[in-house]
Amino acid sequence: MRFDEAYSGNVFILSNPTFEESDAVIYGMPMDWTVSFRPGSRFGPARIRQASLGLEEYSPYADRHLEEVTYFDAGDIPLPFGNPQRSIEMIEEYIEKLLDAGKFPLGLGGEHLVTWPIIKAFHRKYDDLVVIHIDAHADLREQYEGEPLSHSTPVRKICGLIGPENVYSFGIRSGMREEFQYAKESGMHMYKFNVAEPLKEVLPTLAGRNVYVTIDIDVLDPAHAPGTGTAEAGGITSKELLEAITMISNSDINVVGADLVEVAPAYDSSEQTQIAASKFVREMLLGWVK
Repeated sequence: MRFDEAYSGNVFILSNPTFEESDAVIYGMPMDWTVSFRPGSRFGPARIRQASLGLEEYSPYADRHLEEVTYFDAGDIPLPFGNPQRSIEMIEEYIEKLLDAGKFPLGLGGEHLVTWPIIKAFHRKYDDLVVIHIDAHADLREQYEGEPLSHSTPVRKICGLIGPENVYSFGIRSGMREEFQYAKESGMHMYKFNVAEPLKEVLPTLAGRNVYVTIDIDVLDPAHAPGTGTAEAGGITSKELLEAITMISNSDINVVGADLVEVAPAYDSSEQTQIAASKFVREMLLGWVK
């Protein structure tokens, strides 16, 4: 698959037919090779696209219509099944091409390890990069059962690359004691349990900065998003996450890219998880693609 060729499957609603004329590119990362509990997030990108067909194209949150944004759905990167090392190499190479072409990358996961190669590519372009991480889990382990390539390690790897002081985690309610200790001692910014309230305080301090946003769907309470691999009770509502996305849209930060990960459709026969995810993607497109 070429990074600029048309996708032959279902595309996100109102996707532009041409890569060249689009400001943003939606792409899928169907990988769940390192999950520690329930697999299935590799099917997330396709189901989010399908759910988007039921969306209204107008957003009352942004007061904008999807016709006002030009984006191209490039489909899924053809990642080699069961090979995490080669998969993350391919994702990094893909993002480099999108950045070289001047596009806004909007990724659909897949497990959360996919964010690590994305940030590696972004870090080469933006030496002042900030990462906003919205998630139930700290993802600050150095390894899981001896394996450093794990969906529980990406944020720790990102801290080592861009500096922990440039990483802001929101909604965290699960992790090892050592992960919370690392967050406290390293200088990274971790806000437990809530998202919108602390984000409101943080965003003014990041004015003018280049920011990448990664959202794990399991930041939502399982009542709102049961379709995920590692559900955690005590999460936020869909309304609160929409509020956070809108808050970012209305801030003075420069969002340069984003992803939404860990939708695992098999665990949600009602499809409310992928329906919610598609709405979040709509708001990200309308609010973050300039």
